[in-house]
Amino acid sequence: MFKDKNLSPKQLALLTALILSSLIALSVFVLIANWKLLLVYFIACFAVIYFLVNQILELFIYKKIKLIYKLISYTKASKREEAYQKYILPRKGIDEVREDVEKWAAQKAYEIQQLQSNEQFRKEFLQNLSHEIKTPIFAIQGYLELLSDGAVEDPILSKKFIGQAEANVQRLVGLLNDVDVITNLEINKDSILKQHFIMQDLITEVVQNLNVKLLKKNMQFQFKKGSELPIEVFADKNKIYQVLVNIFSNSVKYGKIDGEITASVYHLEDKKILVEITDNGIGIDEAHIPRLFERFYRTDDARSRDIGGSGLGLAICKHIIEAHGENIHVRSQLNVGTTIGFTLPQ
Repeated sequence: MFKDKNLSPKQLALLTALILSSLIALSVFVLIANWKLLLVYFIACFAVIYFLVNQILELFIYKKIKLIYKLISYTKASKREEAYQKYILPRKGIDEVREDVEKWAAQKAYEIQQLQSNEQFRKEFLQNLSHEIKTPIFAIQGYLELLSDGAVEDPILSKKFIGQAEANVQRLVGLLNDVDVITNLEINKDSILKQHFIMQDLITEVVQNLNVKLLKKNMQFQFKKGSELPIEVFADKNKIYQVLVNIFSNSVKYGKIDGEITASVYHLEDKKILVEITDNGIGIDEAHIPRLFERFYRTDDARSRDIGGSGLGLAICKHIIEAHGENIHVRSQLNVGTTIGFTLPQ
C-alpha cells in the first residue's frame, strides 16, 4: 500500500490517521480495558484524523502545488491539463512533484541558455552581414567615383574599373542569393523533393562543371579505390548538387597547386551511405572546426576575403543535409588536408 517514502496526500493522511488513532485507542484501552470501546475509539479517531489531515494537505499544500503547476503552464489550463490536475496530480507524492518542478526548471534553464546563445548568434550574424555587404558596395562606390573623376576618358582605365565594379556587383548578388537560400532553408520554405539517383554520377557532373577551376591550379580528381561502383541514393538531387558544389569549391579554393581531391562513397548500416570529399590543401586548425558551419564564420578573415565567397557555403550545406534528416561532419589537419562528409539514405 505504501511504497518507499514517496507518499501521495491520501496515503500520507491514511498513515497519519492510522498511527494517531491506534495510539489514542491503545491509550483508552489502557485506562478502560474494553475491546468494544477500543474499536469505537479507533474508528472514530481514524475517520476524524483522516478527514482533517487530508483537508489540511489538500487546502494548504496541494492547493499551492496546483498553483505552481498552473504557473508552470503559464496559460489557461486545457481540458487535458485540468484532468491532470484533478485526477493525476493528487495521487502524486511530494518527491514526484519535486522531480516535475526540477525537470521544468532544467528545461527553462536550457531554453534561456539557447535564447542567449541565439541572441549572440543574431548579433554576430547582423554584424557579419553588414560587413559582407558593405565591402562590395564600398568597392563599387570607389570605382564609380574614379570614373566620374575622369577615368572614364581613359579607355583602358575605364574598362578596368567597370570590370572591377561589375565583379563586385556579382559578388553582392551572390551574397544576397546565398542569404535568400539559407533563409528559405531555415523556415522550411524550400521543400525537399526526393528522387533516386546515382551518387557517383552527380559527383562526376559537379567535377566536370568545376573543371576550369581545377585546371587553373592543376588539381586532379579521383574516386577512392572501392568507391567506383554506382550507389543509388534517395534525396533531393538539386540540393545535394548544391552541397557538392560548395564542398568542391572550398577544396579548390584552399587546395594546393598540383593538389588532389578524392571522393569516397561508402555503404553504412541502416540503409545509409556516407559521402566524403577529401583534399590535401592547407587544412583547418582544430580550434575552428566546431564553428565551421556557422554563417559567415571564417578561419582566416584576410585570406578568406581575398579568395572570395560569401562565407555561407558550408552553412547552406549543413541546412540542406539536416533537412534530409542526416548529418555532416569535418575532419582536418593543418597543412595535411580536409575531409567533409555527409550521410544520405540509400
